Amino acid sequence: QVQLVESGGGLVQPGGSLRLSCAASGSIFSINAMGWYRQAPGKQRELVAAITKGGSTNYADSVKGRFTISRDNAKNTVYLQMNSLKLEDTAVYYCNADISISPLRAARGYWGQGTQVTVSS
Repeated sequence: QVQLVESGGGLVQPGGSLRLSCAASGSIFSINAMGWYRQAPGKQRELVAAITKGGSTNYADSVKGRFTISRDNAKNTVYLQMNSLKLEDTAVYYCNADISISPLRAARGYWGQGTQVTVSS
């Protein structure tokens, strides 16, 4: 019933930029934290950036100063602006959101389908 739909992935050259978007829809009572994860071939999925409902952010050390996470609570959407992309940023990027569908139920995590980001010269 709850879905996260991602967009914005693609192929870029080193030093280029991409902006990822993820919109939550469905039977949503509230959304708490939202974030972006990524998984490169042969590696564990890792947290890239997270943002609370109030706008506090956290970033992986590897992306600090290059990536910016933001959200539009009115649109139930989270964004990831990626600048100065490097080869090692190549991965499938997944949107995640902590969502409650009822005031009577605890929130749980939902995942997007993933979008491929490839940085290559």
